[in-house]
Amino acid sequence: MSGHAVAVIGGDGIGPEVLGEALKVVEAAGVALTTTDYDLGAARYVRTGEVLSDSVLDELRAHDAILLGAIGPPIGDTTVPPGTLERGLLLRLRFELDLYINLRPFTGAPGSVADGADFVVIRENTEGTYAGEGGFLRKGTPHEVATQGSVNTRMGVERCVRFAFDLAERRPGRHLTLVHKTNVLTFSGDLWQRTVAEVASEYPDVARDYQHVDAACIYMVERPRAYDVIVTDNLFGDILTDLAGAVCGGIGLAASANLNAARTGPSMFEPVHGAAHDIAGQGVANPLAAIRSAALMLDHLGDTDAAARIEKAVADFVLSDQLSHPPAGAERWTTVGIGTAIAERL
Repeated sequence: MSGHAVAVIGGDGIGPEVLGEALKVVEAAGVALTTTDYDLGAARYVRTGEVLSDSVLDELRAHDAILLGAIGPPIGDTTVPPGTLERGLLLRLRFELDLYINLRPFTGAPGSVADGADFVVIRENTEGTYAGEGGFLRKGTPHEVATQGSVNTRMGVERCVRFAFDLAERRPGRHLTLVHKTNVLTFSGDLWQRTVAEVASEYPDVARDYQHVDAACIYMVERPRAYDVIVTDNLFGDILTDLAGAVCGGIGLAASANLNAARTGPSMFEPVHGAAHDIAGQGVANPLAAIRSAALMLDHLGDTDAAARIEKAVADFVLSDQLSHPPAGAERWTTVGIGTAIAERL
């Protein structure tokens, strides 16, 4: 399959650099994409005051998929108010396009804490504390009150849980772990736990477990190889997957897919890392997370063979400990060098 229409949002910092290598690898895998570049992110906001217009959102809807690099201003930059891009661009895309599944696969790199681990975190992506419920009372006074609620619907939880069970059933481990905090979050936690128990009856071949999120943070460091599929809510998933990236060899390897699993619109694929302005333009950013995100995109679009070959090329590169051995005469790998190395393996 080929000719998919893909919206490319390079974004800020290292975003355009790593996406350039991801697209190079896709081409080397034999997949021809029809791409449209979109100027969105912190730099665009500073220039124009615009985050994401309705007209651009409509254009994005017309694509088969969206490939995002990274967005965000440099650390300490005050020209972009906190939350402007997160709520106005990333979360708006998740809500408007119903990207209700956040899928993040992790494989332990050689020498990492998680060496030999292979697991996937399924994070509910449109509800929880990120839904925006809350507000202020008596703001700016000594008696100020700020509330931030967690919105959990049966539909939202169930479709996430069902997706996770479907995935677990197809994996060799056939094991699912619910991560939450049911002993304190007794309402939302109860909904999640009951939903998992009810859906589990339809998947008799999948074993299941439960862990409090704080315990899961300990176990992920101590015994990450015990996990297969983790399903969790929006906030816990956000935190847990950053930890997973760290223990599996670094955030530069961590890919993600924001899926409209019902396929009523395009899905969005992006590396987990940020814009990393401190190394932007130096050609030293690790593009593997972006490359793996592009592979997730191809798999979702039906180019499963190309996706598998890219994943294998990346895995072979990482598992052979190539990141620790730059080309002869070089002090370290370059962004382009890594992209070329993966492309050549295809």
